[in-house]
Amino acid sequence: MEVRYSKRALKALLRSNKRLLIERKINELAESGIVGNPNVTRLVGRDEYRLRVQDWRVIFCIDGSILAIEHVGPRGSIYEE
Repeated sequence: MEVRYSKRALKALLRSNKRLLIERKINELAESGIVGNPNVTRLVGRDEYRLRVQDWRVIFCIDGSILAIEHVGPRGSIYEE
């Protein structure tokens, strides 16, 4: 599965102190998919999914063979828009 980052997600990821861990988890998700992954949950009332990486969250969509990373941020502020 191909991984694509939004500008917003890429900027937040580069500022993160856990960038390498988050990138590794995203790559693992792209290889194995969301089925059976306990850290992935579909968001209520939205078409996106959430990947939990310690105290950080990754909001993403799946469009065919593309894993679109929309936002990366700390747990407390990731869901605010």
